[in-house]
Parts: sequence; C-alpha cells; structure tokens
Amino acid sequence: MLIDLLGYVSGGLITIALLPQVLKSWKTKSTKDISVPWMILYCTGLFLCILYGVGIASMPIILTTIVEFLMALSLLVLKVRFR
Repeated sequence: MLIDLLGYVSGGLITIALLPQVLKSWKTKSTKDISVPWMILYCTGLFLCILYGVGIASMPIILTTIVEFLMALSLLVLKVRFR
C-alpha cells in the first residue's frame, strides 16, 4: 500500500510539472520554444509507459501516465495549432 502511495505521489508530481507549460502555452498561444520532435518522442514514451503499466497491472503508473499523456498530447495539439 505504501509503495502504491509513493507511485501516485511521484506520478502526480511529474504530471503537475507539465501543467504550467500547458497553461502558459494555452494562455499566450505561443509554443515557439517547444520542439515537435521532442513532443513526439515524449508522447511516444508516455504511451509506452501506459502499456508497461497495464502489463504489470500498476494503477499508479497507468492513471498518472494517462493524465500526463493527455496533457502532453494537448501541448502537441497547441504546438500544431499555434504555428
């Protein structure tokens, strides 16, 4: 149980770390400093991490990584939209 809590806290912190960038990009409508190749690699890595979480049946990994993936994907959409 304690290890799951650690997983949720660490995953939550990593997810929250992306939030300021998403909010700033949305507010300023500027994503000029964000690299598309980096975003694609990042989203791909997150997607693979979700699959890994499913494979080992780890809810902390699955849930936090899905939220982070959705935020990263929204940042990629903003990047394409605000070109």
